[in-house]
Amino acid sequence: MMKFFLTITVAFLLPMLVLSQKDSTIAGKPAIQNAGKAIGLDSASHSKHTHERTPRGAAIRSAIIPGWGQIYNRKYWKVPIVYAGVGIPAYFFFDNKKWYNRTKFALAIVVNNTTDPDSLSRVDPSLRSLVDRKDSRSLLTYRNDFRRNMDYSILVGILLWGLNIVDATVDAHLKDFDISNDLSLKIKPAILYGGQAAGVSLVLTVGKTHPKTLPSSR
Repeated sequence: MMKFFLTITVAFLLPMLVLSQKDSTIAGKPAIQNAGKAIGLDSASHSKHTHERTPRGAAIRSAIIPGWGQIYNRKYWKVPIVYAGVGIPAYFFFDNKKWYNRTKFALAIVVNNTTDPDSLSRVDPSLRSLVDRKDSRSLLTYRNDFRRNMDYSILVGILLWGLNIVDATVDAHLKDFDISNDLSLKIKPAILYGGQAAGVSLVLTVGKTHPKTLPSSR
């Protein structure tokens, strides 16, 4: 059972991590930036619109309702993955809880040596043979297994809920991360010490609007 839950966790994580990287790369291309300008979005309004989606806002929304942070980040395709990741452990929790109650009731019938027909008729048909044989040991084992599976379901559900929050927060951080291909290093002459010496300056350009000048050298 634990291997199954681990498989669910991995299946939940891989698509989100791989496709998040793909989306982030596409978002950083100049073609997308030019498209924004083509529809009348200047750099100031684009920056304001981007900063409206803060990591804190995404984290709070995902903590309240799974998937809300992904909607907040406009990653709508992730919402079904989030609900599958949270919903599957919830399903297994309630399913195991149902069988836990059934085996607990059947075990009580055997331990108390109940012969009341009404009580016996309420025993689940799949457990009736164990009750007829007075097999309390098997019933106890089944009951404990269902109880353990309930605990695993809760732990996996909490883990995936937390990953949903982390994913939304990371996506919001990546909104401001420039990963465009516009990276250049230029060497320019420079005058040092108030015109008393000549030197060379290195200008590193990352993106279109963030040139960085490295210290000059003689």
